[in-house]
Amino acid sequence: MDEELSAVREAIDDIWQVARGFGLDPFPIHFEIVPAAMMYEFGAYGLPGRFSHWTHGKAYHQMKTAYDYGLSKIYELVINTDPCYAFLMEGNSLLQNKLVIAHVIAHCDFFKNNVYFQQTNRHMVESASASAERVRKYEFLHGALEVEKFLDAVLSIQEHIDSNIHVGRRPAVAHKADARKRAMKETPYDDLFYIGSCERPQEAPKAKKVPEEPEEDLLLFIMEHAVGLEDWQLDIIDIVRSEALYFLPQIKTKIMNEGWASYWHSRILREINLTEEESVEFARLHSSVLAPSRRNINPYYVGMKMLEDVEKRWEEPNEDEKQRFDRQGGEGRQKIFDVRSTESDVSFLRNYLTKQLVEDLDLYIYKREGGQWRIVEKDWEKVRDALVNAAANMGRPRIVVEDGDYCGNRELYLKHIYEGQELDIGYAEKTLREVYALWGRTVHLETVVDGKRAKFWYNGLKNDKMLV
Repeated sequence: MDEELSAVREAIDDIWQVARGFGLDPFPIHFEIVPAAMMYEFGAYGLPGRFSHWTHGKAYHQMKTAYDYGLSKIYELVINTDPCYAFLMEGNSLLQNKLVIAHVIAHCDFFKNNVYFQQTNRHMVESASASAERVRKYEFLHGALEVEKFLDAVLSIQEHIDSNIHVGRRPAVAHKADARKRAMKETPYDDLFYIGSCERPQEAPKAKKVPEEPEEDLLLFIMEHAVGLEDWQLDIIDIVRSEALYFLPQIKTKIMNEGWASYWHSRILREINLTEEESVEFARLHSSVLAPSRRNINPYYVGMKMLEDVEKRWEEPNEDEKQRFDRQGGEGRQKIFDVRSTESDVSFLRNYLTKQLVEDLDLYIYKREGGQWRIVEKDWEKVRDALVNAAANMGRPRIVVEDGDYCGNRELYLKHIYEGQELDIGYAEKTLREVYALWGRTVHLETVVDGKRAKFWYNGLKNDKMLV
């Protein structure tokens, strides 16, 4: 065991030096070797020490079962903090650990230098542990079932937050009393309080629509405007929202991040001394990680191939590129470092997924027709635009708050920004019930069904719907 640990330490030192020589600039990294059960627990929870909930247990059971049956395996797990935490699984071969170490170092370089991570809470492990402790306190004070039911409601909309966190947002109201003060309105009888005063009361300001503009951050809106929520409930919403914001940059840069890590682990391992057996094992493992899929894009594969293409086109531009874009050549490596620093998946795909790449990667759009999956589009621009749209929405529908005082009765009116993909109606109706539990009044949802506008609502007793 001591010899294995010594070999891993030596590998970390060697790979770190090679990575730094290539120009990578990662956070310091704390590596830890853990058993499979702990690795999959971290994978299911997303963060060590995070609050307990049945959804995390469900994810753990699914992931661990797949591992036990040999269907999948987590090779690397790294936490975006400063310093970063990275976990190596017990039983990995030395070569597997070398590949994981190189992959992790590239991830940590991406975390540190990509613009979308600049507002990340770099102490989220400590924050998550402190939050979990507060949740346990609330379970003791209010009952585990009551807290779990409230968490169910909040987690049902945890993805509906402001996706443009790098722009900078107003902070959420920290306390219920602040929200109540902001929501207070003067009444026609307020002048009675001024009897005997020399000053006449000013006319009450005209009420504005709330929100004045459609609000994408549903959790923030509920924190600021819901009436009747207790302090512990507001705190739980804030916990869930803060952790969702922490994970958001990783979701927005999945293709780039995995492509960057795959690009560099392949180049770093070429620079270190591998035995013949390790070289064969590396080729097999690298191929399995980058294997393209028929049903979904493999972010490791697509991201790495796009970066390689960018490097090649800026390193050795053809005559047309020299003339049209004034590329001088010899700038390939610097270009991919610039891309790493400034792009998200949306802009990366939009700017650098070319016609040739779409053809080489065999990308296409498919749909289920007549009980079978069929390729319905291979035009490269339409394929690119479909991938851009999917990355922009991060796989979720866009739901915005249109009105927080609908019908003048403090009902909540939500609107689905329809972009060609209809909602799962059964799922939407169940989610409306959860939002009602947070808002306390009837919740409406406008969407599109079979090409026509439709409105669904839940009033605390039943779901209903109508064509608009």
